[in-house]
Amino acid sequence: MNADEFESRFRQFLPKVAKYLGYRVPSGDVEELASEIFLIAWKKQASCPDGLELPWIYKISGFVVANYRRKSLRNRSLQLFDSDLSSPSAEDVFLADFNLKNAWGQLANRDQTILGLAALEGLSVSEISTALGISNNAVSIRLHRARKNLDLLLKELEG
Repeated sequence: MNADEFESRFRQFLPKVAKYLGYRVPSGDVEELASEIFLIAWKKQASCPDGLELPWIYKISGFVVANYRRKSLRNRSLQLFDSDLSSPSAEDVFLADFNLKNAWGQLANRDQTILGLAALEGLSVSEISTALGISNNAVSIRLHRARKNLDLLLKELEG
């Protein structure tokens, strides 16, 4: 696939990737990380399953964000956690409900990841399967457990 074909196939995903990154990294880094994601996609385009381009891009995005966070923890002070310095995190999307925000913050990263892909990104089970590199059955089980864990935390916080 040449550059024009790649651009026509993947350009439509740029707003979704920017949104995904906006929930997870400081706003000043979104453009650079999006560029990195699409560069990786360009280099690895042969491994992209037909019809599953968006989940495949999310999978790459997950790795790029994880690498970014590892580097950030080494290179930045605790100011990184000042909400004024970063884009809204996935937790901040739920600010309207204080208990939901607190419950979200207590969830394991694994639960936050799968619930975020389902609720915030609107991916289907099969798309999440591709994004996380696990089976549809595993996604369904993890999604069920994550929802159950969130429900338990909510009930606990509500007293």
